[in-house]
Amino acid sequence: MNQCIPHWLDQQARLSPNQIAMEQADGSIVTFQALAVQCRSIAKKLTHIGITNGTHVGILSSNKIEMIQVIHALSYIGAVGVLLNRRLSAGELQYQLEDSHADILLFDDALENIATQLNLPHKRSFINIVEVQEQDVELKTELSLQDPFTIIYTSGTTGFPKGVIHTYGNHWWSAIGSVLNLGLSQQDKWLAVLPFFHVGGLSIFIRSTIYGMPVYVLEHFDEVKVQHAIMERGVTVMSVVTVMLQRLVKQLGNKTYPNSFRCMLLGGGPAPMSLLEASKEKQIPVFQSYGMTETSSQIATLGPNDALEKLGSAGKPLMPAQLKIKQPQADGIGEIIVKGPMVTTGYYNRPKENETTFQQGWLATGDLGYLDEDGYLYVVDRRTDLIISGGENIYPTEIEGVLAGMKGIAEVGVIGKPDATWGKVPIACIVLDKHVPAPSQAAMKDYLSERLAAYKIPKAFYFVDKLPRNASNKLVRHQLQQFIS
Repeated sequence: MNQCIPHWLDQQARLSPNQIAMEQADGSIVTFQALAVQCRSIAKKLTHIGITNGTHVGILSSNKIEMIQVIHALSYIGAVGVLLNRRLSAGELQYQLEDSHADILLFDDALENIATQLNLPHKRSFINIVEVQEQDVELKTELSLQDPFTIIYTSGTTGFPKGVIHTYGNHWWSAIGSVLNLGLSQQDKWLAVLPFFHVGGLSIFIRSTIYGMPVYVLEHFDEVKVQHAIMERGVTVMSVVTVMLQRLVKQLGNKTYPNSFRCMLLGGGPAPMSLLEASKEKQIPVFQSYGMTETSSQIATLGPNDALEKLGSAGKPLMPAQLKIKQPQADGIGEIIVKGPMVTTGYYNRPKENETTFQQGWLATGDLGYLDEDGYLYVVDRRTDLIISGGENIYPTEIEGVLAGMKGIAEVGVIGKPDATWGKVPIACIVLDKHVPAPSQAAMKDYLSERLAAYKIPKAFYFVDKLPRNASNKLVRHQLQQFIS
């Protein structure tokens, strides 16, 4: 059955025409009524340059309002947005454009240098689009929940990226699942600083449109600007990853956030317990979540009533979702599998991967975790990151979490290194905190030995200037090999 809903931006413009949709640091605002008018105009311009229903459109942009306008505009045409990671090389971007069968590239003018390196017959900058005449065309007034809306490539932390198809229904149910868990206040304002080309960033604007909620837009993460937005500009909710939260905790110092700030939504993988405890001490309302590109953002989140009691947990599945642990070992740890209307229909042009990854509606995530006696999820690690040493399972994030609590260590990444005796042994790559004396390797081993089994203690420590991270600030673990080879 083909389920349709009114076009969500048009509907919100009718329901709340004067409500703020987007706000920027300079004080400029865009209402839902104005946003709908702008996006419908852009849609007619895009139609004029040949974009039609079903066209795959590459979008290369930094965190600009123009990017969101273009994505909304595509929904009026029925075209599919292929969201491109602006931090990739020209070769990587070229691969994704070809793999997704993109017919045209729309790009942020500031990224013209890399856009010119891409081999695609049709390319238009955002400024160029503004100059195009509108075509007199009938735009969509309804959205079919089964139709594809976006393709977003997996972050590629462990392998070759694949294009994840998101339907309108995937985005819709992701937004509904989130609001049923986190709730919604008339005072809510969500700060958007995660990359808009990733599902965690894009989903904020989908929620905004469905909820009628303003979004405060920052182009780049800056802890000073973020703190100002929370303290002075009425931000009540923010999405972060671990490294952002670490910087915010440090920036906050002895201050506390206002009571109106009700949710720091933490994603991007397991966080060190020391960071969660420091956040709790500073009364930062951290809600740990679990999700991936394939689940259209979060699929499990710690509820507001459990945030302090279940520190370290990613919570329970959102209302429309299901979650299980497949083939748990004696310690209860196994692969996390999920199911629900927010889960992708599959990878674009990847029939073999779809056969192995999706079984009877369940998605095999490749992540390891366990459920406690109350059914709360604890994410342990990626299956591909697991280190098996002498028959023992070692989870890099466990070691990282312990070391992150040691004074003098700013960041840490752990990876397995082949070993003739044990098969693999853990190795730690460490970024030191420049503001305090550096701990010795002996001190680090002593610190770890008090908290971990002997076989989990890294056999070597490498000091590096910075850790390899992707655009979402997730650790790209396999690139740690460059430091130890």
